[in-house]
Amino acid sequence: MITSKQRATLRKLGHDLDTIYQIGKGGFGEEMLKGIDAALDARELIKLRTLDNCDYSSKEAANIIAEELHADVVSVVGSRFVLYRQSSKEKNRKIIL
Repeated sequence: MITSKQRATLRKLGHDLDTIYQIGKGGFGEEMLKGIDAALDARELIKLRTLDNCDYSSKEAANIIAEELHADVVSVVGSRFVLYRQSSKEKNRKIIL
């Protein structure tokens, strides 16, 4: 669990990130979750987006994915959301909280 101060720092870092995953009508399956998991391990902080035809709101999708992958929801703004999880690989740890 991250503190509100850490969340503010991560929100600032996540602002300029490019969206790397889009969640559409099909939702998110096991393959997409594996990809998101790998991205979190490599980058620690990632931005995702729900498309208009998605069955979930951005907040719902963010919470479900975060729970599945043991990550933290940093922010949800409109259709985009940012997730954080400290990398399990020491060499990939770039964010110090």
